[in-house]
Amino acid sequence: MRMSDVPSVADARRMKKILVIGSGGAGKSTFARRLSQILDIEVIHLDALYWNPGWVEPPKPEWRERVEELLRRDSWIMDGNYSGTLDLRLAACDTVIFLDIARAVCLWRVLKRWMLYRNRSRPDMAEGCREKFNLKFAQWIWSYPRKTKPKVIEMIEQARGKKVVWLRSRAEVERFLNEAKGIRLRLRGPKAFSH
Repeated sequence: MRMSDVPSVADARRMKKILVIGSGGAGKSTFARRLSQILDIEVIHLDALYWNPGWVEPPKPEWRERVEELLRRDSWIMDGNYSGTLDLRLAACDTVIFLDIARAVCLWRVLKRWMLYRNRSRPDMAEGCREKFNLKFAQWIWSYPRKTKPKVIEMIEQARGKKVVWLRSRAEVERFLNEAKGIRLRLRGPKAFSH
């Protein structure tokens, strides 16, 4: 596993299938959307595709099949957790961006998101899934560093030949995105961000 937190020109040219993972509230969807604008690669928000109205989960085989179909695209930036398909996504991606943000920050962001979108669906969520905040989700976020993160790291380590970018703070996220934007400008010229 090759880890870094700043992309190079060579990295930017190779990044075609990018997986963005991290705890709830880490900023995966926002990060994926911003990176999508920089690299001009479609973003796929798994939350928007996984849930059916009213927070109804799809059957597991149906969900795996849907993810396999999405992974066949030529390029994508995919954000979301869903451990039941992480093996498929790790096998298909060329780059993993792990947003390893402090759990207190993640919890605050989820609470803030709930207040902002209360009684409606947020833009990166399936229709009919009103934003919610409950004790179970808060406990999952709080225990993520101890329970989920080690399993995710183990799976990343088993996925050979992937570029892994580990971002641990808002400052590192901003530095990465600014560096990616600068690389895109050098590769494509000043018209690269005119849209």
